[in-house]
Amino acid sequence: MTGRPFPIALLAAPSDLGLSRPDGRIPRVDLLPEALLEAGLGRRLGARLEHTVTPGPYEARRDPVTKVLNPRAIADLSVRLADDVERVLRAGRFPLVLGGDCSILLGCLLGVKRTGARAGLAFMDGHTDFWPPEASPLGGTAGMDLWLSTGRGPAVLSDLEGLGPLVRDEDVAILGVRDPDVWGVPVEAEHARDTRMTWLDLEMLRRDGIAACAERALTRFRESGVQGFWMHLDADVMHDDVMPAVDSRQPDGLRVEELAELLSRLVGSGMALGIDVTIYDPSLDPERHAARALVDTLVAGLGGLVDAPRTR
Repeated sequence: MTGRPFPIALLAAPSDLGLSRPDGRIPRVDLLPEALLEAGLGRRLGARLEHTVTPGPYEARRDPVTKVLNPRAIADLSVRLADDVERVLRAGRFPLVLGGDCSILLGCLLGVKRTGARAGLAFMDGHTDFWPPEASPLGGTAGMDLWLSTGRGPAVLSDLEGLGPLVRDEDVAILGVRDPDVWGVPVEAEHARDTRMTWLDLEMLRRDGIAACAERALTRFRESGVQGFWMHLDADVMHDDVMPAVDSRQPDGLRVEELAELLSRLVGSGMALGIDVTIYDPSLDPERHAARALVDTLVAGLGGLVDAPRTR
């Protein structure tokens, strides 16, 4: 190793502010950073945990104005997480943000937006997370992060620092989703497939192949004129056989080798700016089989960054 900083900067945002607590169970996604580090993530990527952004207090009552849980606490966390993401990006390094629930995506994208770059979003998730607050029975923003990131919904979260939308519809590629078309209570809401987002669900990834779909997303990013893209990885995009430790399980999903290839092709474009990893719950994975599968996936997908020359 030289005296230069490691190319990958590990950050932690162990927040569950965007998740509801049905039946009184407290999700333990806050343990995600610790579990992945114990499973060897930092060692295998030549990186160390550099900073942890601690969430504020959880309020179980749904906000009567915004209709979501913890809107102000999430906004506060987003601003503080953006400070770290922005700092790492301006140093020409690659932030790997370990969540937490999916609401941490807002802080990551805010950090990117502050740099002045027009950036895209590669959204890898088993669920579309593109729903308004009134569609959610419980108000968890972890099911609305794409809706909020694209400038929809209550301004306290969709227009952080007056910079919303954090990403434009035409700069988003949705990859690997497999959730039902209808979720939550009946509402009139646009579907992500009817927007200008690039829609590449699990069926399309399998039908056309990972390589072709990754190239389709990258072509869209290049044509839209973005200067790079952020990657969001919800662990539930992975196959349920290897990643059952999530809050909203579904059959099927991407195998380790499939997701690793997708990540590797996105990173190999030279346009990837950083990534957040969310939703894995170690309390549902006592033997840590899922943790090791997720670490294997991330190392295979991001490992090329460790020895690659840094041009940013």
